[in-house]
Amino acid sequence: MADKKKSPKGDSRSSNSPVRTVPSILKRKGQKSQKLVALTAYDFTFAQLLDSTGEVDVILVGDSLGSVVQGHKNTIPVTLEEVCYHTRCVVRGVAHALVVADMPFMSFQVSPEQALQNAGTLLKNGGAQAVKLEGGRSMHETIARLVAVDIPVMGHVGLTPQSYNRMGGHKIQGRSTTRRAQTSADEVFEDALAVEDAGAFAVVLEGIPAELAARITSALSIPTIGIGAGNDCDGQILVTHDLLGLQPDFSPKFVKRYREMGEEVMTAVREYASEVRSGEFPSRDHAVYEGPDVSIRLARKS
Repeated sequence: MADKKKSPKGDSRSSNSPVRTVPSILKRKGQKSQKLVALTAYDFTFAQLLDSTGEVDVILVGDSLGSVVQGHKNTIPVTLEEVCYHTRCVVRGVAHALVVADMPFMSFQVSPEQALQNAGTLLKNGGAQAVKLEGGRSMHETIARLVAVDIPVMGHVGLTPQSYNRMGGHKIQGRSTTRRAQTSADEVFEDALAVEDAGAFAVVLEGIPAELAARITSALSIPTIGIGAGNDCDGQILVTHDLLGLQPDFSPKFVKRYREMGEEVMTAVREYASEVRSGEFPSRDHAVYEGPDVSIRLARKS
């Protein structure tokens, strides 16, 4: 997506909002007064709303769509074709943010060449400007292969949702005392170093102790974007549905619900249903009439 389209006429986007690029994201490393703001989107409407604020630096078309859009218990069933479709929807609504597409489970793990082909599909057919993939040391060769042909890569270490079965669920990683299913603090640290060494332009740190995230952020020269990783990262990301409280029964510790939109939606639906059944909706204000002159003509014909 070499050229960003102009904002649609009449929308609320700030015309002064800069276009975010991979180089501009890299320059935000260590700028505590300008921390990176990242959110997820899976469709045109939400993407346009997020981008219209002028405040969002990165919009991730995450494989979290498997849970919040498709209703799966984890991200593993999501396919490349599904991510590509949702990415196409998102880019149509974005003029300023950097759009990053997630590489879903088994779209990059087989070989660097498989990853290259599929990442290329997300950029060429999906319209993404970068891809995100999970894994650290084991993905060093793959990340380097993508970067070598100018496919920007955002890494993801710590709690990697595609490792759901190994971890036995979404479990905090990087504790000093670990169990077999968990990754130790030193291992997460080495994973982050490997992602940077391979050429990634940023890395997501998910579900790790705040102290470890601070240590990694200090050690890396690329921005870290935290989710459930404390306040010392170079930026933060949340699933937009969680931020808005669209799922009333889902509220993990790392999520701050800035609104309770799930309750608002249900309230609006109940009001609509009540007015339909009472005949209050649609009122004259919400109906189309041809006007008195048409009524006169019809009366003369009769």
